[in-house]
Amino acid sequence: MFLFGFGNLIYISVLLLNAVCILSEDRFLARINFTPSSYERAFGQTADASVKGKMIQLIASVRTLMRVPLIVINTLIIVYELVRF
Repeated sequence: MFLFGFGNLIYISVLLLNAVCILSEDRFLARINFTPSSYERAFGQTADASVKGKMIQLIASVRTLMRVPLIVINTLIIVYELVRF
């Protein structure tokens, strides 16, 4: 269970968040029909419990909420790596 250190776990999670945040809606997400505009519900319609709907909502919320914190976290990781060596 302790194959990875805590630092490596943080690096992996930051890299995965970066990967989700840099997905282009025009080039990649539209091609596989994962854009939030392709999933707009009608007024009064209940929440969709499908996996695709939840994935679209997750990608959209991560891209919106984690943009600024990821800039700060990436900067701190770069500064740490520069000071470490």
